[in-house]
Amino acid sequence: MSSVAVTAQTAGKGAARAAARRRSQGKASGSATRRAGWIVYLILGIALVVSIFPLYFTLLLGSSDPVSIAQNAIPQWFPDASIFAQFQEVITADAINFWKALGNSVLIGVVCSLSVVLFSTLAGYSFAKLQFRGRGPLLVFVIATMAVPTQLGIIPLYILMSDIGWYGKVQAVIIPGLVTAFGVFWMTQYLSEALPYELIEAARVDGASMIRTFWSIALPAALPAASMLGLFTFVQQWTNYFWPSIILTNENPTLPLVVRSLQANYFVDYSLVMGGIFLVTLPLLVLFAFVGRQLVAGIMAGAVKG
Repeated sequence: MSSVAVTAQTAGKGAARAAARRRSQGKASGSATRRAGWIVYLILGIALVVSIFPLYFTLLLGSSDPVSIAQNAIPQWFPDASIFAQFQEVITADAINFWKALGNSVLIGVVCSLSVVLFSTLAGYSFAKLQFRGRGPLLVFVIATMAVPTQLGIIPLYILMSDIGWYGKVQAVIIPGLVTAFGVFWMTQYLSEALPYELIEAARVDGASMIRTFWSIALPAALPAASMLGLFTFVQQWTNYFWPSIILTNENPTLPLVVRSLQANYFVDYSLVMGGIFLVTLPLLVLFAFVGRQLVAGIMAGAVKG
């Protein structure tokens, strides 16, 4: 017997009709997709414009010439094909080694991304699912290092790299970026929710070793968050300027250092510099266009599964 019929027998037909009406309204509201209001779209639109405008303004200046930029802060409203001439000038400039810088940036970005993902996932799995003495204080210490400004460690790090003969070499940039405290914290938080203890216990019952459990159980569960962490690390290393500008030379630069070398001593060709900035940013835009949606979908799927 349905709940409506029971209500009709106990409370009367009027109460039964009201209950049926409430049930139908609840089903309709639950099945219908809730749309965001116009205020949400307005806020998202403003955030999108504010985020895109600096890149768009860089493209406008890169499509102009120094005279037009000196006469008007916004020389034109739409970019033109002259930006490709700026790209060509940046690539073939005698004062810089563009292809050497490109190779160094790709090497640093790929090696640091893979290393951060591997070590952060290992540490995150240990902090999230393994029981050992001092786990809590050690995790707090790792997180606390994120509050220490990077500038405080530059001088000791510079002295160390100079003493071991790594000044001007790419490994001086790679080694300090092999693991990050943020990566450990990120993977710890994700694995504590996304990886059930039951899966680990089942693997141990089946005779899997600690490494096999991590490789077959923890790593596939951490793949969405690990992919996002790898993307963040690659972008950070690709755009890193502070430490490479101190430890590297013009003979062995990265792409941000190439942009700095485009500035002359007494005259700055802003159209050339802005063209170089957009050229350096272009690979990141292509990367996000191809993998951004898949990474966001993966992280959301992993969160729902967890």
